[in-house]
Amino acid sequence: MTSFIQDYFTAERFESLFFTGVGIIATLISIYFIFVVKKPFFYGMAISLIFVALIQLVVGTTVFFRSPKDIIRVENIFKNEPSSIKTQEIPRMEVVMKNFVIYRYVEIALATLGIILYFTFSTQTFTTSLLKGLGLGLAIQAILMLSLDFFAEKRGHEYLEYLIQLDKN
Repeated sequence: MTSFIQDYFTAERFESLFFTGVGIIATLISIYFIFVVKKPFFYGMAISLIFVALIQLVVGTTVFFRSPKDIIRVENIFKNEPSSIKTQEIPRMEVVMKNFVIYRYVEIALATLGIILYFTFSTQTFTTSLLKGLGLGLAIQAILMLSLDFFAEKRGHEYLEYLIQLDKN
């Protein structure tokens, strides 16, 4: 029982390293684009890359440092207050799963917006080149986030099903 809990939160923690890593890489690329490349298209990319990178860094580091505490918290519930599975952990995970649906739609909308920006504008002026770069960076980041959240949502669904089955026993 506790092995599944540890596996779930350990996998969550491991994926948070990907979020953080993507955020760090996007930040470094943005810095390179701003200070070395210095072209409007790449300024646009840098803006969208860094904006989403900040979210990735905050989410990634928060989950990374929170996961060990979550293992202890949930294992304590199982050992000391098994009835709290139904009143605490299942409702918490239901909220998490609903949030994944919201994240998915936001990420799809951002990827779509990015693709539209990229294909709508030519690179003839500073502004249109900037918008085109903004679109490409936004599409890349949104698709990366969508991909990572796909796996997190799948894992969360399995964990919630596990909790529901435990509650039935």
